[in-house]
Amino acid sequence: MNHEPINFARQLIRGRIAEVIFERMIREEGRYTVIPFGYEQTVPTLAQYQHLALIKQVMDNIRDAPDFVLVSEDKTKVYLVEVKYRSSLNHEEIKQAATALLKRWDPSWVFVATPDGFFCAPSSAVAEHGIISRLSENWVPADRQKQYLDLLNEFETR
Repeated sequence: MNHEPINFARQLIRGRIAEVIFERMIREEGRYTVIPFGYEQTVPTLAQYQHLALIKQVMDNIRDAPDFVLVSEDKTKVYLVEVKYRSSLNHEEIKQAATALLKRWDPSWVFVATPDGFFCAPSSAVAEHGIISRLSENWVPADRQKQYLDLLNEFETR
């Protein structure tokens, strides 16, 4: 029996859960407008125009787009954030993802949800140092992070 489609679906679901958790945590803080931005958000709408020559180029350009744009309440800061789920934190893998993200989206940030906690840092720092730090309490207080980590772990079965 081929389990590959189920494993692929499992990873998609985990990734989507991580995106929802990130979005809810940040929205609840109320300091940023959270705008879904990534490939999954824009390509389905653009697909209806795929017969146009420029659409393929546009779709290729946004294929690696970060998942969210955060705009500060005072509109002085904008963050592009790529969200990842990992069952365990692999710094080398996250470094590679950050390096790839920087090729098209600089500046950008990487957020990683794991069963052990949340991690977030500028892609440039992750690419340079190969380490991603825990999500700062300046973004989301520890008690709220704990609540959402418990929620994440409700879905973590394997």
